[in-house]
Amino acid sequence: MRLVRPGAANLRSLLAAAATLFVVLASAAADDPYAPARVEMVRTIEEIANAASGGATPRVLDARVLDAMRRVPRHDFVPADLKDQAYEDRPLPIGYGQTISQPYIVALMTDLLRLPPGGRALEIGTGSGYQAAVLAALGYEVYTIEIVPALAEQAAARLVATGFGAVEVRQGDGFFGWPDKAPFDGIVVTAASPQIPPPLLEQLKPGGRMVIPVGAAFLVQQLMLVEKLPDGTIRTDALLPVAFVPLTRQE
Repeated sequence: MRLVRPGAANLRSLLAAAATLFVVLASAAADDPYAPARVEMVRTIEEIANAASGGATPRVLDARVLDAMRRVPRHDFVPADLKDQAYEDRPLPIGYGQTISQPYIVALMTDLLRLPPGGRALEIGTGSGYQAAVLAALGYEVYTIEIVPALAEQAAARLVATGFGAVEVRQGDGFFGWPDKAPFDGIVVTAASPQIPPPLLEQLKPGGRMVIPVGAAFLVQQLMLVEKLPDGTIRTDALLPVAFVPLTRQE
């Protein structure tokens, strides 16, 4: 193979292109001062994924998921006084005893769903709306249920304001899912349930996946991958210990 060295004209073109790219990136950073923080957040997510795998066979998260994490403005989904902490890899309080999940967990749960292009996703526990926004950024048809009325209202407004107004938000008890929008290619539950809700299993499409933390509050919980096989049988796999707020039920 012969190494081809650019001539003076080509070198000038390359330098001009590099200068143009620098200006574009600088402009983007000026328009969105949080962009570098999102890049750093994704780098941290990848490091955690590799470390969690023990380094022998590094876990590679879907590049599309990581790209969505780079694009969704997490700082717009946290309280104003916590914006400076928005891209730290940890959960943050959003009021009403609820939290926005750790970015790594959001990326992992999204990755585990493995939804088909344009797939239909159900989220239980809208919270601030961040997980729903990440799913929508991937081009999925997203439905999300939040039991706290104020959070549901705030999340719906926030999703519209950030460009994810196609997400449908419902206020209600997520234990029962969203039957009139079923079946779903994927279901993500962002609060810990003592059991896998049977209505959610029913609403999962054959071949679909559910990611859900299972366990009691303040005790060991397991992040579970639930798969409905083409013949309708259910297969579960405990992935890792987690700590989520409990799934709230209507009385």
